Amino acid sequence: MIDVTQEINAVRRVVGSRVLEAGEARTVTISRTYAAAIEDVWDACTSAERIPRWFLPVSGELKLGGRYQLEGNAGGTIERCDPPESFFATWEFGGEVSWIEVRLTAAAAERTRLEIVHIAYVSDERWAEFGPAAVGIGWDSIVMGLSLHLSGAEMDLPDRMAWAGSDEGKRFMTLSGERWCEAHIASGADEADARAMAGRTIAAYTATPS
Repeated sequence: MIDVTQEINAVRRVVGSRVLEAGEARTVTISRTYAAAIEDVWDACTSAERIPRWFLPVSGELKLGGRYQLEGNAGGTIERCDPPESFFATWEFGGEVSWIEVRLTAAAAERTRLEIVHIAYVSDERWAEFGPAAVGIGWDSIVMGLSLHLSGAEMDLPDRMAWAGSDEGKRFMTLSGERWCEAHIASGADEADARAMAGRTIAAYTATPS
């Protein structure tokens, strides 16, 4: 059994922006500290053997300049890599291109802070409908999966998918969406608009298949 409240509370979420050459881009940032050495967390995040154990099967070349593809999800190009501290890659999904920046910081000998910044991840239309929770809930699930893996309590992919559809999984996604809503409001968004966006996103994630 997963302690949903503990998993949600272990994460920090920020909604913001970053200036790119093409102009200002939206960002969502998620961070969490793990009880593991930085080398172990780096290996878990970059090893083709370990990534499927907490996220999704991955193919391609996981090196600078290489192309990667997550099964049924995003793919892209690794544009910058500085082991064991950071990498930067494109995140190509659904005909849209955004970027992810992953940073690791050794908080102590056996504690590592992971920060993931997703930059300009959706079109204006999708943002207006769903807001930051549309991708934020997914990132919450990912950092929780990494937590389970690093602690030795990982689930295989079918079990993870089944858990996501359970009452406990839906509660996790609901709480995640609510926390991303709070981060959105804290960034200066209109409260009513932010809550409406989060409500639509939570409903989409927790809907029971017909």
